[in-house]
Amino acid sequence: MRGSEFAELKAFAAVVERASFARAAEHLGLSPSALSQTIRQLEARLGARLLNRTTRSVAPTATGEQLYGRIAPLFRDIADAVSEASASAGRMSGTLRINTLGMAARQVIAPRLGRFHHAHPDVVLDIVIDDGLSDIVAGRFDAGIRVGGRLEKDMIAVRLTPDVKMIAVASPDYLARRGTPQSPADLHDHACINWRLQADGRAYRWEFEKKGKRVEVAADGPLVTNNSDIGVAAALQGLGIAYAFDRERVDEHLNQGRLVQILSDWSVARPGLFLYYANRRHPSPALSGFIDCMLDRDLAPPKAGSQRPSKRAVAARKPPRR
Repeated sequence: MRGSEFAELKAFAAVVERASFARAAEHLGLSPSALSQTIRQLEARLGARLLNRTTRSVAPTATGEQLYGRIAPLFRDIADAVSEASASAGRMSGTLRINTLGMAARQVIAPRLGRFHHAHPDVVLDIVIDDGLSDIVAGRFDAGIRVGGRLEKDMIAVRLTPDVKMIAVASPDYLARRGTPQSPADLHDHACINWRLQADGRAYRWEFEKKGKRVEVAADGPLVTNNSDIGVAAALQGLGIAYAFDRERVDEHLNQGRLVQILSDWSVARPGLFLYYANRRHPSPALSGFIDCMLDRDLAPPKAGSQRPSKRAVAARKPPRR
């Protein structure tokens, strides 16, 4: 394959992965016009249209999707090989794409960004905040971070945080007006701020457990949201009772008395946060370094050919499912 042909295919893959000529051009260090010319040359050489373009979007045609499906693994293997070679020389490089919950981004990733960058300055982190359950393989991410119980079986998972207790909270004003529930069944007589699961659109059924007895409540109230900030704000303003997983969002309010925990003897633990990636691929040196950073480990680059995380790094390959 000639160098120009390789460059055309690389440009095509960049456009598909970023769904944008502008973003792909920036990534490749080209002008958008030069990138468009490269794609036109590729299409002319193959005699087939590869991309459907509008003023707002770009997506592969059926032929383009088929071509991308064949070349993408090859480019990933090349990138991994280059990354391993760099790591053996003491430096990692490349782009690492991570799909993560906003909660995980705040609690786990953000505090460690500087540490990772100082250890691996040639690795570009592409962090996408996504509170849904996107397919990281289809989305062409290297890894994702989710609550353990929401992972698929064909993923290798690395525990990042301990299990977390769910807590029901409300403002003192709301409890003064409506009373304090003494059991989960009492919630049917209260206004509840519910959480909608993005994966299937269903509202979350609140889970409680006490002395081995487990119950679920289909809560109802004035607000349904998929954003923890909105749910906590509603509880603070006295709209109703919220059920919180993101303890970072409520602990300060509990300590200051702006929120009160209820049904504490019914609290149930849910799986903590896990980083996960497809089991058909070994983690790249950059991903292994990222995992070590998230776990506050030594960030020395791995030797070429190493397959971290090792067994000690994988705390749970099969996290519990809902």
